[in-house]
Amino acid sequence: MIPLTMPHPVAPHALLSGLFRNLPWPLPQDASAHGPALDLHLFLNLWIALGLFALAHLLLLIGLLRRRSPEPSEDRIWRIEYLPLAALALLFIALAVQAERLWAATRYTGADPAALQVEVTGMQFAWYFRYPGTDATFGTTQPQLVSAAEGNPLGIDPSDPHSHDDLVTSELVLPAGREVDLRLHAQDVIHGFAIPEMRLKQNAVPGQTIHIHFTPTQPGTYAILCTQLCGLGHYRMNANLRVLPPADFAQWIAEKEKAQP
Repeated sequence: MIPLTMPHPVAPHALLSGLFRNLPWPLPQDASAHGPALDLHLFLNLWIALGLFALAHLLLLIGLLRRRSPEPSEDRIWRIEYLPLAALALLFIALAVQAERLWAATRYTGADPAALQVEVTGMQFAWYFRYPGTDATFGTTQPQLVSAAEGNPLGIDPSDPHSHDDLVTSELVLPAGREVDLRLHAQDVIHGFAIPEMRLKQNAVPGQTIHIHFTPTQPGTYAILCTQLCGLGHYRMNANLRVLPPADFAQWIAEKEKAQP
């Protein structure tokens, strides 16, 4: 007797993900762990909008071609107006809730305790990145100590013991496959921290510390942009994110720490 085997059920989410991944969408390369879920939700929204657009035009065409009927009954009004309107409202509520959950997953759920800590500071017109060093604690900063000309663009207080091993760079270097917890600051005006390939975009606001965490997955070099018009030099406010294999990252940070004065 030949045993009957049932195929494994395929989740709608996985089915849609596989369908959309094979289409030639003009999006930047996805190099983060959370990126596929965001892309899937974006494409789902676009397909729904396209379907509703076609349906609306089809209904308009039918309305033009059909003969006008006498005064519709209350039951007919419910079927052709209220029920479709309620269905659309429920659909948009579901999409909005899912979008909110995806947005909050990188901001409000909290990073893993073992995540790499990096401080990101935006100022007119540069990005600076600070690593806490071997003590895993950032040193304090003082606004009156800020002086890029003297090599202290962040105003790190040299009297704080925790500041001695802090590492400041103009390039963000991260290990692939490890979660990263970024702390965003701004010294002067609002700057928009954005890395399209990491599906990241978050404002850095003066006086606030904003956390955002993610996991880069693909080694490579990616552009860091400012998406807020922050002044006359906004056009040159760029930096690089370099994602390295874990062993290469360990070697890079060891060399940086050795070169510390």
